[in-house]
Amino acid sequence: MNTLTKPFASNCFVKVPEVTLAFWIVKIAATTLGETGGDAVSMSMHLGYLISTIIFAAIFIVAVLAQIRARQFHPFIYWATIIASTTVGTTLADFADRSLGIGYAGGAIVFSGMLMLVVALYYWTDVSRTLLFWAGFILTRPLGAVVGDFLDKPIRSGGLELSRYSASAALLVFILISILLFKQRAARTAH
Repeated sequence: MNTLTKPFASNCFVKVPEVTLAFWIVKIAATTLGETGGDAVSMSMHLGYLISTIIFAAIFIVAVLAQIRARQFHPFIYWATIIASTTVGTTLADFADRSLGIGYAGGAIVFSGMLMLVVALYYWTDVSRTLLFWAGFILTRPLGAVVGDFLDKPIRSGGLELSRYSASAALLVFILISILLFKQRAARTAH
């Protein structure tokens, strides 16, 4: 076995959580925090999408480097990386949900339905588990984005009109409680 493949053969180098219901709950909340946090920086702080993207890209790079350097699974490093990745994509999600003309609640329904289809295919078909995992992973991004918009956009625009700061704080607390409440462990094998 060469030195390039050896770390992946050992479970001590598995640095991602086991994929369980708790994983998907925290993943959706982290994605939603990416939306509300991205809006808080880009819109509430009036830094704009470009500056905000640069800020979140820098945070993402630091988080990815920490994840790469880690010798074992660290839930807070892993989830910080996921949260940072979702904030970078916020502007694209905003464009998508606003351009479709179906509103935030409509977008949440569409993306939830698509995610439920992936779950159904996982449990009741022989479709590739790898393909379904990545389909689910990708669908959580726009779902979290439209739910984030639903939380903080004005009522006249179809939202609940929570402030971006309170929506972001509530989601961060929810994520922290979920990480502590739903005990996670490293995956048994590298994905």
